Amino acid sequence: MKPICIFSIACLLIFGLNSCQKYLDINQNPNAAQEAPIAGLLANVTYTSAYNTYYISHDATSYYVQYLASPNPGSDVDTYQPIDPSTAWSQLYNTLTDLYDMRKLAVSRGLHAYMGVADILTAYNLSLGTDIWGDMPYSQAFQGVVNLTPHFDDQQGLYDTCLALIDRGIQYLQQPDATGELDAASDFIHHGNAQAWIKTAYALKARMLNLVSKTSVYNPSAVLGALAQAYDTSADDAQITEFAVRNPWAQVALNNAGLLLDGWLSSYFIDALDGKTYGVFDPRLPLITDTTVYGDYRGTPNGAGRQSSGTGHQECYLIEGKFYSADNGPLQMITFAECKFIEAEAAFRSGDVNRAYQAYLTGIRVNMEKMQVPDTGMQRYLSDPRVAVGTSNLTLSLIMKEKYVACFLNPVTWDDMRRMDYAYQNFQLPVNAALSTFIRRVDYPSVETTRNGENVPAVQLSDHLWWDK
Repeated sequence: MKPICIFSIACLLIFGLNSCQKYLDINQNPNAAQEAPIAGLLANVTYTSAYNTYYISHDATSYYVQYLASPNPGSDVDTYQPIDPSTAWSQLYNTLTDLYDMRKLAVSRGLHAYMGVADILTAYNLSLGTDIWGDMPYSQAFQGVVNLTPHFDDQQGLYDTCLALIDRGIQYLQQPDATGELDAASDFIHHGNAQAWIKTAYALKARMLNLVSKTSVYNPSAVLGALAQAYDTSADDAQITEFAVRNPWAQVALNNAGLLLDGWLSSYFIDALDGKTYGVFDPRLPLITDTTVYGDYRGTPNGAGRQSSGTGHQECYLIEGKFYSADNGPLQMITFAECKFIEAEAAFRSGDVNRAYQAYLTGIRVNMEKMQVPDTGMQRYLSDPRVAVGTSNLTLSLIMKEKYVACFLNPVTWDDMRRMDYAYQNFQLPVNAALSTFIRRVDYPSVETTRNGENVPAVQLSDHLWWDK
């Protein structure tokens, strides 16, 4: 095991417990250290920020966009029933608390790079949360026993807060002393590279500016302006590839192989890639799963559950060792491929179809290159007339379809589907859906309703968030 992994395990144990307990620890040991080492905090927040992407995807969004389907019929998450996302909520706030502590410590020491990373990752985690829950505690949070029942900040205000945090983080990272300041061994995302963090900040800004495409404040020029300072190659991607044990999606695949059923692929996703929906086979599919015992690819209908015993590979699910489910496979937060599809969308909406078409093709190519799709398969796909449609035949639907594939398992796809009003080819309500319309938000978790119920907003799962009108 690498030394960095040993260090990460210690950090996660120490700081994870610290996050859970700090609001309740009134009596303190005068002989114990009261200030965490800032490098340890950096290790924790970079590691857990990537994991929060997984928690939100695994607990909710991958089912709502039909990447995954429950192997059991009538599953709550499949059929738009209320769920209890307490794990995702708690993990998100544990990370936000550690980011608060890291920034406070960095300010006291005048460490601009740490301040910048804290601001950017706070914006990242906060945006993950507010994009599925809407209103969330923030301005009164992180005050310990001073306020155990913080009020919920307005979701549109949180969006503005995230943008302000990103801009401030960029300013800190651009300071001359920021270069070389971060402890490379403790930074699981960019290994101490301040310039890489600046690119990620602009990529996140572009994502957020693109989020409001249904509102009057949408400005495609601003989106493209942020992208100009974001990623240049897939080597810039915000992701982690080192784990205390293994990539959590690899754990899902391992559990499934051990008959703890999880990670089953939706029939919608399979049909989108195997040629049924769009008429062209996507060579990325064999790098995600294997063929069934019938020699083909078969998904599980959302809401209907598995169509077999579940033990003989009659349907497709995440397989150990594939791109997304390898032990050291990348746990991706924001990627160059996503940025190219954001560019394609913003350029298309602004009327620059030539730029949109080139960005669309580049997004497909760089995602395939990262997944190491064989050249023959990649060229065959990129030259297929149903993909290489030409500038005059490019549509927003086609851009979003390819982004859907390239952003597999990323929560950002649920943002896209709501922005597009779920208008993806052949996308339908799950079997026996509890709602008559597509789901628009996630319920608040019991961990919050039981301790701060007086402040938790009353919501319905069909309620639209402010940017989804």
